Amino acid sequence: MAIGDLIRWMIDFILHLDRHLGTIVAQYGPWTYLFLFIIIFLETGLVFTPFLPGDSMIFAAATMAGSGIFNIWILFFVFFAAAVLGDTCNYWIGKFIGLKLFRENAKYLNRKHLVETQKFFDKYGASSIVIGRFIPIIRTFVPFLAGVGKMKYWKFLVYNVIGAFLWVGLFTLGGYYFGGLKFVKDHFTLVLLLIISMSFIPAIWQLVRHLTNKDRHRKVEK
Repeated sequence: MAIGDLIRWMIDFILHLDRHLGTIVAQYGPWTYLFLFIIIFLETGLVFTPFLPGDSMIFAAATMAGSGIFNIWILFFVFFAAAVLGDTCNYWIGKFIGLKLFRENAKYLNRKHLVETQKFFDKYGASSIVIGRFIPIIRTFVPFLAGVGKMKYWKFLVYNVIGAFLWVGLFTLGGYYFGGLKFVKDHFTLVLLLIISMSFIPAIWQLVRHLTNKDRHRKVEK
């Protein structure tokens, strides 16, 4: 499969998660839980897979749980375990391999993502592990940076568990209780796009503030 075809397939998969998940359930039954675990684990656990759907995957699966397709409690445990173990894996990768993974002109592991996450991490400290859960891309790089910065593992684990519980809990409950609404059912793709867009708002806000402050400094220097 060519890169362009793969990208188009990924976009279609993300925008029509309910349909694709329904197909997977029909074919693989309970093994779908393993598929969901792997997606969330990879998105949070490996620095080169931040593009995988996290928020939208949890919301879509929880919506289907509201229709009886999944067991909501098993679903919550699967996502929670994947989120905690994913961040833990990312932490140890950062601690033992760290910056060796990144090169200035690397195609997929670009230092720009690392630099932006470093600013976020410096601003919020250990709490960035919790806050970062709700921001795509940042979510993937924060535990990696915690490992690079040699944060004590037990301290990291506490914030990791809290962040995973809040993140998974919010989107699981949201999908389970609001997924049955007629508007959500009729405009599911729009709702997923809204979730994805809202997830990026904190990152966009930080970028706007950064650019605004930069502009002010330039005016002062003049």
